[in-house]
Amino acid sequence: MTDKETRSERVYMGLREEILAGRRKPGERLPTAQLCHEFDSSVGVVRESLLRLVEHGLVQVRPMQGFRVTELTAADLRDLTEARLDIETLALRYSVQQGDTAWEARLVGAHHLLSVTPRQKPDSDERFTPEWGKAHGSFHATLLAGCRNQRILGIAHRLRDSAELYRRWSTPVDADEERDIAGEHREILEAVLARDADLAVARLSAHIRTTDEVLRRGL
Repeated sequence: MTDKETRSERVYMGLREEILAGRRKPGERLPTAQLCHEFDSSVGVVRESLLRLVEHGLVQVRPMQGFRVTELTAADLRDLTEARLDIETLALRYSVQQGDTAWEARLVGAHHLLSVTPRQKPDSDERFTPEWGKAHGSFHATLLAGCRNQRILGIAHRLRDSAELYRRWSTPVDADEERDIAGEHREILEAVLARDADLAVARLSAHIRTTDEVLRRGL
């Protein structure tokens, strides 16, 4: 990796983390000059990083207005959910069919980490802790990692980034009180380990649809 690629990756990952952590709000402008100063980087590197974030649905670019964090709308959430139901479930089906035992082991480990990571801190107004958010993202990414089609996998990861932005901003703290999220994850894992692709896809689809309902109420 060249120095430029290293700098670009640093800026890209830094901005991505700030957006998904909620430190930059939906619709917030992302002035290139200001970001160059904040990340001590060149205009070219910052623009390249912003364009990568555009590809992942976390940033929007408008003529004469520049870059800004993606705004959240009910119409976009509908389109996002439909796309996830098509693409993520296809990637999961391939994962179940193609994943090896090493992938299974990584998946079990990712689920264990998720299950032991506290989702909320006592008396916190945050819906989930940063640690749980990372463990949750890692579990879902590992679910699909057995898929050997990199095109499908890349699209699925980009859709999940967009979904994470909605999850961060559109859901009240108590939205999941009546929902057994841990149980949903466990049931998906059990179907995957049983190599039952149809059941795994059905359970992931139900998981995505339930999340969509919660997020839609939040919006």
